[in-house]
Amino acid sequence: ARVLRAFVRDGRLVSIPSVHSKRLVVLDWLSQRFEPGRRYSEQMVNLILAQVHPDTAALRRYLVDDDFLSRAGGEYWRTGGSYEPEPDALFAPDA
Repeated sequence: ARVLRAFVRDGRLVSIPSVHSKRLVVLDWLSQRFEPGRRYSEQMVNLILAQVHPDTAALRRYLVDDDFLSRAGGEYWRTGGSYEPEPDALFAPDA
């Protein structure tokens, strides 16, 4: 949380951390904007990332390089990052 407080203001990334361990915290935060199992065009990835920082190319590259997103055929999908399951799913009775 301390890293995010240092780099995020009002929901926007004020700078991209140069220290890899800090950048991983920010990338995990960014990966939460992508729904697991959904495929995104590069244009959609850019639109999502542009909501938080203008350097979408760098963020997209970092997300792929650090395995938060994967890419093939011009499509991206989430492959990493922390995931919080829906509270109801934790207590759903077995069918």
